[in-house]
Amino acid sequence: ESCDKVIFLVMKHWTHWNHILSLLQITEALLKERDKQAKWNGIPLLLQKLYEHSHPNSDFSQCQSILKEISPLLSMEAMVYVTEDRKAAQESSFPNTYTFDLFGGVDVSVSFQYQKICMIIIPLKNLFSETEGVTRRLAERNDFVLFLFTLMTNKKTFLQTATLIEDILGVKKEMIQLDDIPNLASLVSSFDQQQLANFCRILAVTISELDTGSDDKHTLLAKNAQQKKNLGPSRAEINQATLLNIPGFIERLCKLATRKVSETTGTSTFLQELEEWYTWLDNALVLDALMRVANEEAEQSSTGTCLSSDESGLANTSTRTQLPQSMKIMHEIMYKLEVLYVLCVLLMGRQRNQVHKMIAEFRLIPGLNNLFDKLIWRKHSASALVLHGHNQNCDCSPDITLKIQFLRLLQSFSDHHENKYLLLNSQELNELSAISHKANIPEVDAVVNTDRSLVCDGKRGLLTRLLQVMKKEPAESSFRFWQARAVESFLRGTTSYADQMFLLKRGLLEHILYCIVDSECKSRDVLQSYFDLLGELMKFNIDAFKRFNKYINTDEKFQIFLNQINSSLVDSNMLVRCITLSLDRFENQSDAKVAEVLSECRLLSYMSQMSMRMSFLFRLINIIHVQTLTQENVSCLNTSLVILMLARRKEKLPFYLRTLQQMEYTEKYPGFILNNFHSLLRFWQQHYLNKDKDSTCLENSSCISFTYWKETVSILLSPDRTSPCAIVSYIDEAYMDIDRDFSEE
Repeated sequence: ESCDKVIFLVMKHWTHWNHILSLLQITEALLKERDKQAKWNGIPLLLQKLYEHSHPNSDFSQCQSILKEISPLLSMEAMVYVTEDRKAAQESSFPNTYTFDLFGGVDVSVSFQYQKICMIIIPLKNLFSETEGVTRRLAERNDFVLFLFTLMTNKKTFLQTATLIEDILGVKKEMIQLDDIPNLASLVSSFDQQQLANFCRILAVTISELDTGSDDKHTLLAKNAQQKKNLGPSRAEINQATLLNIPGFIERLCKLATRKVSETTGTSTFLQELEEWYTWLDNALVLDALMRVANEEAEQSSTGTCLSSDESGLANTSTRTQLPQSMKIMHEIMYKLEVLYVLCVLLMGRQRNQVHKMIAEFRLIPGLNNLFDKLIWRKHSASALVLHGHNQNCDCSPDITLKIQFLRLLQSFSDHHENKYLLLNSQELNELSAISHKANIPEVDAVVNTDRSLVCDGKRGLLTRLLQVMKKEPAESSFRFWQARAVESFLRGTTSYADQMFLLKRGLLEHILYCIVDSECKSRDVLQSYFDLLGELMKFNIDAFKRFNKYINTDEKFQIFLNQINSSLVDSNMLVRCITLSLDRFENQSDAKVAEVLSECRLLSYMSQMSMRMSFLFRLINIIHVQTLTQENVSCLNTSLVILMLARRKEKLPFYLRTLQQMEYTEKYPGFILNNFHSLLRFWQQHYLNKDKDSTCLENSSCISFTYWKETVSILLSPDRTSPCAIVSYIDEAYMDIDRDFSEE
């Protein structure tokens, strides 16, 4: 027993490359003597022989023979691992795997010539992914990681290589640079469509910024500090540019995203069993392996039949091996998940305009529109495949994930881009033109310039289809948030009356109000998305306010609506901003229709009260601080600025500041609000006057020039205590605390 401990301690504490040397220094006699008692099953002796025969000039057939002896010992444990729901690997559960790693089995394999790795590393893929620390050590060898990509040209080992690369990149501390992969463009062009879809799983890791938490929850101080450190483009941005330079890459992704599932039907005993096994399968790559087996059987059983899976995606197999339709659909869904994710990331990157141009040219949007009913938003059947441990309504199921990824893509595609009109068909574009003509306003240039050959086909465009399913969505649905975000992105940017009326005519406003008031939605995320959408839908649109008043036709309903707004101003502040801006514009118009709505609309009457505007302003400033500003709540600061800019226009800025001072004293916190607001505005200057910051969003959302934004902030921050528009004029000396430096940590 003491001898076993000595051997164990020597192996355990030496570095992983010294595992090999220490193994060679232990005599064969000693290993044989301790093997039976320690229950090593001869693995150390086999590894010792494997190393001796792994040199370039040795007989490699001997290595193959040794591996054949080792493989069954490891494969049995790999099967136990899979069938026991992938419980955490422990020494006691997988003794052979543990012994293999302890005595340097991984390092013996890696030390082989790279030409031999294909035959050694890939069959042992399951071992590596299940043994703690092994994948991490492989990830440290950058040359090995890059070489693995060259093995993907071998179709026999493509799936195993792809999963091994994915595992390694998942634990690699530094992102690889795609430019370093030998002959990347040739490699990608050699993939068939199925391989390319699976390659997207790997690409997703290389083009996404390293996840250090939720983007919205990171403070802007921390983000600004990080941006100062990272002067050049990130690895992810460089990799995105590399992909866009590969000829035909985006076109092939668009074809993958829009191809249809084969309509062939029929099942077999063999594949019915596979469908039952699917309850523990959770990977498109595993499905690929099953399909390959089915296709190979079909080739053997058919005479002279040539199978192709490139564009159709699903081979026509013999009746005996025909894949169940549910599995084919799930297979295609998992492909599309990977492809849509990559396209979505590229749409949000630095080369956004280039990506937009290409995916418009390759008709991604019309293609997705044609798939909407049959695949993307298909109805679940009782026999639909679901992942192990999940159900059809689970947020993790492939069906659900595809829908969310689809909605995220629409959001990225529409956001502040003129190509958003590709979401309509020709008849719907004509409708937009008719709305503009009837209102006697100019057509939007982007509508006039939209290439009609690239818009959606059929009776309804993609936006209209989305509205239809949105209105049918159950109250508890997880899609409500993403649906609202996707539609809101269509309205973002310069306010378009025609766009608003297009959606108002389809009952969108009434649907939103039903969800907020009648169903009394409780989800904060969903409420925020509804408030943001409602703000974009109603902004400056007198018809929308008239419709609002028609739906919210009782004091009881109006009070419920106000309660929802006041329950969280962080969520509702964009709607507050919309109402404030709209009221200001309407009050400056002499139109009889506008005057009528102004006098009747509960919402406008409520916001016209000075006490209500001051209450919103006080609370908006009070709920945010420089150290807690995020991308999510910085809108509260901008909304408070909008209220004060409109006051400045009417020469009422001193009155607003004096009222804030009085409210401070009423709350028995003199100086608290104004000191905080002073710090917030100093941060605003630092954040928004950065040369890399795009200010057009502030201009477009408010119809107030950015110059006026900057001037107002400068006036408020003036150090002159005699200025009636300077914040410092309203803070008593005893409570002054405006020079505190805010930390960027």
